[in-house]
Amino acid sequence: MKRRIIVTGDGSKTIQIEDWDEQYHSKHGAIQEAYHVFIEHGLRLFKDTHVHLLEIGFGTGLNALITLLEMKKLNLQLDYVGVEAFPVSLEEVAALDYCSQLDALDTQEFFQKMHDSTWEERISITKDFHLTKQMKDFKSINDINLFNLIYFDAFGARVQPELWTEEIFFRMYQALKDDGVLVTYAAKGSVRRALQAVGFRVERLPGPPGKREMLRAIKI
Repeated sequence: MKRRIIVTGDGSKTIQIEDWDEQYHSKHGAIQEAYHVFIEHGLRLFKDTHVHLLEIGFGTGLNALITLLEMKKLNLQLDYVGVEAFPVSLEEVAALDYCSQLDALDTQEFFQKMHDSTWEERISITKDFHLTKQMKDFKSINDINLFNLIYFDAFGARVQPELWTEEIFFRMYQALKDDGVLVTYAAKGSVRRALQAVGFRVERLPGPPGKREMLRAIKI
C-alpha cells in the first residue's frame, strides 16, 4: 500500500496510508494526540514506581519517545514492550524528525537506538528505560498479569475492525495486572461495549484535538 509523510494540524508529521485514508497518528496533531491520550490520561497516573507498559502498535515510535521524555518528571522506571506487525522503515523514521519537533535533539541517539534495536530482545535504551520490540500479530499476545499500562494505538476500527473486538480486549484484560489501565484514542460505542464485555470499567474522557472523546479502561 502507498504511504507518504504528511504534516498534521500541530505541525508535526505522521505517515498516511493512502489506500485506507488512515494515518499512524491524528491528522489534527500527531504530537498533541500522543501527549493527550497516552501521557495525560495514562502515564501520569503513575509516579515514583516501576511501570510495565505494553504498546499495541509501536509504529513510528512517537509514543515511546514521549514516554521516555516524560518518565523523568514522574520518577519512573519503565519496561516498555512495543508490539508491531509491520515495522516502519528507518527512512520513514528519519523523515518524521520527531526529536527536532519535540525540541529534544539530546534524545536523538536514544530514539535511533529504539529503532535500531533487535526485535525480540530486551534492550536498555537508558538506565531506566528498557525496550522490547515484538514483531507479531496482536492476536498472538498471551501475557498474563504482566502490565500496569497499555497504550492501545492500533489503526482505527474503520479500516481494521478485527483489532477492536472482544477477543483482542480479553487478551488485553488478561495481560494487565489488577487495577491496570488501558488508554486509547478511540471512543466508538462498539469499542466501549467490547471493553466492558470482557470486564473493564470504562471511562469516557475529553478527546484530543479533532475528537470529542477518548476511552480509558481499568481492570477490575
